[in-house]
Amino acid sequence: MNFWDVHGIWSGIWFLIFLGFFPRITMLVMSICFMGFAHPVLFWFGWVLMPRLVVAVLATSFYWQTNPVLCVFAWLIALCGESAEKKTLRSER
Repeated sequence: MNFWDVHGIWSGIWFLIFLGFFPRITMLVMSICFMGFAHPVLFWFGWVLMPRLVVAVLATSFYWQTNPVLCVFAWLIALCGESAEKKTLRSER
């Protein structure tokens, strides 16, 4: 299953943008829409602590065989986004 075949080009791009900038809101809305979440413990643990990392892990587990470029970008966003978010929070305190 390819990510772009499932989501389409424009809805896939918007979905990825929202996951990059608003990961908690997007994950919460999508889990409510699609209640059959594959890893519920991982979802809630990551939703609280590191949502971008959970998105990267799930993207890798579901789409690595068909779309490795998407997974590489997910990991780049996860690693850069989480560190930037934590750095900003530390500097504001």
